[in-house]
Amino acid sequence: MLFAIILSLNSCKEDNSQVVEDDFAIVEPVILDVLEFGFNLNDYVVKRDTVRAGDSFGEIMQRNNVGYPKIFQIVEKARDSFDIRKLQIGKPYTILCSKDSLQEPKCFIYQPNREEYIVINFQDSIHAYTSRKPIKYVEKEVSGIITSNISQTLDDKGISLILAYKMSDIYAWTIDFTRLQKGDKFKVIYTDKYIDDTIYAGIDNIKAAVFEHKNEPFYAFEFETDSIKGLKDYFNDEANNLRRAFLKAPVEYKRISSRYNLNRRIALYGNKIRPHKGTDFAAAVGTPIRATANGTVTKSSFTRGNGNYVKIKHNSTYETQYLHMKKQNVKVGQYVRQGDVIGWVGMTGNTSGPHVCYRFWKNGQQVDPFREKLPASEPISKDLKIKYLEYIIPLKNQLDDVQIEVETPSDPLITEVN
Repeated sequence: MLFAIILSLNSCKEDNSQVVEDDFAIVEPVILDVLEFGFNLNDYVVKRDTVRAGDSFGEIMQRNNVGYPKIFQIVEKARDSFDIRKLQIGKPYTILCSKDSLQEPKCFIYQPNREEYIVINFQDSIHAYTSRKPIKYVEKEVSGIITSNISQTLDDKGISLILAYKMSDIYAWTIDFTRLQKGDKFKVIYTDKYIDDTIYAGIDNIKAAVFEHKNEPFYAFEFETDSIKGLKDYFNDEANNLRRAFLKAPVEYKRISSRYNLNRRIALYGNKIRPHKGTDFAAAVGTPIRATANGTVTKSSFTRGNGNYVKIKHNSTYETQYLHMKKQNVKVGQYVRQGDVIGWVGMTGNTSGPHVCYRFWKNGQQVDPFREKLPASEPISKDLKIKYLEYIIPLKNQLDDVQIEVETPSDPLITEVN
């Protein structure tokens, strides 16, 4: 009897061990696709680098064991789609190579900026094309109370100062952001841009804002006025355009370092009166200088005092001039539109630092544009006004619902809107 029980137990052990072996069957690991530039990178050996000084497409290809006959063939075939001479130092590129011992290059991908990329594919037939990485836009809300200036308030919240620049541009003719008062408040609805869902690419645009200055609210809403041309502008809650026919500043990221002043005294010249008939906007060398209004270039030249400069005639009443450029981007007789880049900030002529001296003429006399009542931009059409007023209702309600609180730098009041 005892023998039968032991035999039975041994039999059970054998059965259980068989079950355990079946439960722990070997599972092959799943290799996830790594997709970028429209390719599965798992299918290639991926080599990444940046364009170096003295590099050309041919030199890069030669370093990666591509012979001159093949390079010449690639250049000729890709010529109509991409000029390989436009490779810029410091820009990244990727080479996709075969997954074998030869690692033969099959594709060259160049990125002139974070969003755009150019593919020269030569693994089968040779062809080139330009494409863009997928971009995700995330709507956010931010609010705050001014304690010293808007830049400091946003910086305390960890928000890019680009938002301050964009706000100062929107309210350029409504609020002087260099003279804000302690206790002024703001609420902004804006969108952040992400490349490939994860790479932060900065603030895209401001959809709506309200700035309470001296206890008076100033609303601003972005609205498309021409769907064919894609033209947009900012209007207040009564459909009035916030802009004027002239931009308030010729540079986007600016600081006024010297204002129009006919009684200015300079210690360097014995404290004598040396009138300053322009407004100096300090900015880094290379900052784009933009035409403040539509017009025709009448001068694009150089003098010892002005350095490289451009003068634009806007109509029979107004002219503007832009001094100390690093380089001009327009020629005499050329018609420019408001916002067009006409040159870049430099230090040419009589100047002690990088800036653009902006001069403004009215009826042949130099005047201070900040004291002039300049013409308004074109008002919104009657047909669009009804559509606009309906469009801003939910945005205005959204702004009004944003709570303004005093936050600490570690706990900013930033809300992502789903």
